[in-house]
Formats: sequence, C-alpha cells, structure tokens
Amino acid sequence: MHVLRSLIFYVVFYGGSVPYILGAVLLQYVIPGIERAACDNWSAFHHWCVRNLLGIRIEVTGTMPEGAAFYALKHESFLEAIEIPHLFDHPSGFAKQELFAIPGWGRLARSYGGIPVARNEGAKALRFMLKEVRPLIAQQRPILIFPEGTRAKHGTRPKLQAGFAALYKLIGLPVIPVAVNSGPLYQRLWKKAGTIRIHFGEPIPPGLPRDEVERRTHEAINALNTPVAHNS
Repeated sequence: MHVLRSLIFYVVFYGGSVPYILGAVLLQYVIPGIERAACDNWSAFHHWCVRNLLGIRIEVTGTMPEGAAFYALKHESFLEAIEIPHLFDHPSGFAKQELFAIPGWGRLARSYGGIPVARNEGAKALRFMLKEVRPLIAQQRPILIFPEGTRAKHGTRPKLQAGFAALYKLIGLPVIPVAVNSGPLYQRLWKKAGTIRIHFGEPIPPGLPRDEVERRTHEAINALNTPVAHNS
C-alpha cells in the first residue's frame, strides 16, 4: 500500500508543483508580493498531499512563542523544508547559496525573504547574512536555520555548523530548538504512513557562551532522534 500511496503522491504533488511554481515565477514580475501567497499555498498543498495521499499525520507539540525568535531545526528530509511556510507565519531562513542560483526560483525565494549562505566565504558571508536578517527581525518575522547543515539520516547527530553560534551571538535573539523525526517515514523512496512529530523545545536565552548554546541546541533538536530499523 505504501508503494501505491507514494506513486500517487509523486504524480499529484510534483505534477501539480511544476505548473504552480512556473506560474508563480512568471507572475512575480507583474504582481508585486505574489511570492508570499505562492509559497504559503504551495506549502499548504504539500501538507494536504502528505496527510491525504501518504497517510502521514504531522503532530506539532510544545509552544511556538510570539514575536521574533531564532529557530534551529533538525533536518531529516525535504518535508520540514517544504512545511516551513505552512507552519510559521511568513518565516525567513538561511539556505545554501546554490539554491538561489536556480533561474526564476532563486528570485522568488529571495523576494520571500530567503537568505543565501556562501559557506566558503567565512566572515564576509557572515556580514552579509547579518545585514540581510536585521530588517526581517525588525518586522518580527521568524528566523530559521538548519544548524547541522544539510539533511541527516535519522539516528545520526552531525555537529553544528560553525556559523550557527556566530549568528546566535550577533542576532541576539532567543533560540527555539525544533526537533523533527520525519526521516523514517518521509526520507525514503516509498514513503510510509504514520505520525511525524515536530516539537518546539524550551527557549534558549541569548548571551550564553558558545559551548553552552551549542550543547543545549544540539541536544534539543535531537530529542526525537532515536535509531530505528528501516524496512524496505
């Protein structure tokens, strides 16, 4: 059954996404502000497909605070990346620079509030990210980051990227760790029905030493990250 569900999901979601995204890319040149509605609706479409076609329920636990905060998310699959506009109120996030080089889509993502990360440019990249994020914080928008970097297999705990602690220090916002366990169900060719949890942990205040904020963040985002057996 999970094979059939997955095939239907691929046809409906990815088949529907192609004209939707192409339309949004074109419309952004003639309708200012279309990028927010486009991203939010596409994310809601994915949420509907996940629930109704794959049989995956997304359970959100913990408390999402009001106002500006720096959210550090576990990254196990594409699910949480696509779910972000549906879960948060007009979020902004850091993503690898290569994604913004995609013709059309890159401009759409930048207009929405995405901030490119040039990982090999060190302090220069950090200054650029800080400049970009400050006006977004002033707008009280949620700021998001995957502090471990790219997707990690469920049951593994990669070290946090060095830039996370530097941004934490410079931004001066509390960190909200977000644990996710999407890997076993979603990060596979034939996706499985079940429940994926997204858990908002306790806020970590600004101004802590680097070792402490990294330790607390790393522990909290991996709170749901227990090794599991994967069946084909």
